[in-house]
Amino acid sequence: MRFLVVDDDTNVCSSLKWLLTQEGHKVQTGSNGNAAVKLVQENEFDAAFMDVMMPELNGLDALKKILEIAPQLKVFMISGQADIEMAVKATKYGAYDFLEKPLNPERTLLEVRKLVEQTKAQKEINSLKKLADVDYRIVGDSLVIKNLLEIVHRAAPSEGRILIFGENGTGKELVAREIHKTSARADAPFVQLNCAAIPGELIESELFGYEKGAFTGAIRRKPGLIEQAEGGTLFLDEVGDMALETQAKLLRVLQENEFFRVGSTKPIKFNVRILAATNKDLSAEIKQGRFREDLYFRLNVIPVNVPPLRERLEDIPDLVSHFLQRYSIKNGKKLKKLSDKSIQMLQNYHWPGNVRELGNIIERLAIMTIGDNIMEQDVSLVLGGTGDNNENAFTSNSSFTSLKDQMDQVEKAILLKALKDCEGNISKVSSMLQTDRANLYKKFKKYGI
Repeated sequence: MRFLVVDDDTNVCSSLKWLLTQEGHKVQTGSNGNAAVKLVQENEFDAAFMDVMMPELNGLDALKKILEIAPQLKVFMISGQADIEMAVKATKYGAYDFLEKPLNPERTLLEVRKLVEQTKAQKEINSLKKLADVDYRIVGDSLVIKNLLEIVHRAAPSEGRILIFGENGTGKELVAREIHKTSARADAPFVQLNCAAIPGELIESELFGYEKGAFTGAIRRKPGLIEQAEGGTLFLDEVGDMALETQAKLLRVLQENEFFRVGSTKPIKFNVRILAATNKDLSAEIKQGRFREDLYFRLNVIPVNVPPLRERLEDIPDLVSHFLQRYSIKNGKKLKKLSDKSIQMLQNYHWPGNVRELGNIIERLAIMTIGDNIMEQDVSLVLGGTGDNNENAFTSNSSFTSLKDQMDQVEKAILLKALKDCEGNISKVSSMLQTDRANLYKKFKKYGI
């Protein structure tokens, strides 16, 4: 950390400077209040030690001026003539702490270490808040996104159940969070259950909870997600994958507005708004007998359709900026940029994995690209040469200088595309490219795949 030490006693300054430097901190010193104000104007500090009694401008008056310039500065006031009144006054002016002279080195180091830990924790909290703000924002200015947000913001303040439709990776969870955030329940919990990720036999205990002894391993009572979401929102993601038996129980819960914990005969009333989402055509699922029509009508009071990325390609520049910012905050890295041609290549791609696929590709580019600028050849490698529908991404105009370099890049792109098309199955890649596995592994090693 960067410390400022201000005292008209040079011995105090030199002792504190030595002590803080031994802990790995950077230290600048000053001999009076005016010097302290000037140093704060010209430099950035994390914390300061400042004497109360100094010539020209005393410490308390200097404290007021310093905190006007740098309100976030943590200032330890120090004095050999300390009393409760002075300590109260210093605290009232905004001092972080008050220490008596002569300073005890162990006590001083203890306070500094506490400050360091507090500062680290606050930075982590701020970073997480920034990441949360970035993570859960619906990005885009296209007409389809404007229409989506208009429907969401109209429906959110109501208590109507909403069923969100959309392909995998379109951002159905973001829409659910936006509904919750702009509803009257925004300050209450948002709880979600991915019905496709949990085996059918476990969904009931997850949703409704269970009593001690309800089944083998139930060593204590556990509240379910409905209880955890009390007063807030429960989001059932991929509800189309819920087992028919569980669908029947959920229907009864929605009709009666009460549920039973597994192993209990006592009904529990609840106040929770239910949102659901699916990537399936539930009308077709109903015809096939895989989804209950009565549950469908219970959930689908207000339908919301999330458009696939191919229907909002004009949002790609904003989405790219969003994902680069997210990566930068998440990893504490410098923000990278994509060239205009790179953006065009992304807009020419068909995006079967939608926004999720775009986010993964941008993160990969941010990690693997050397330098601050992501160019078209970098994008072409990741997309496997499919980012341009009009011509092959590798031409004689490529920025690579030699034929060998260009051939290597083409070969790497072919391998990456084959791996993607075969979902990582090496046997299928071997068959597709008509080459043995040993040769493939040698190529993967060569190109760092």
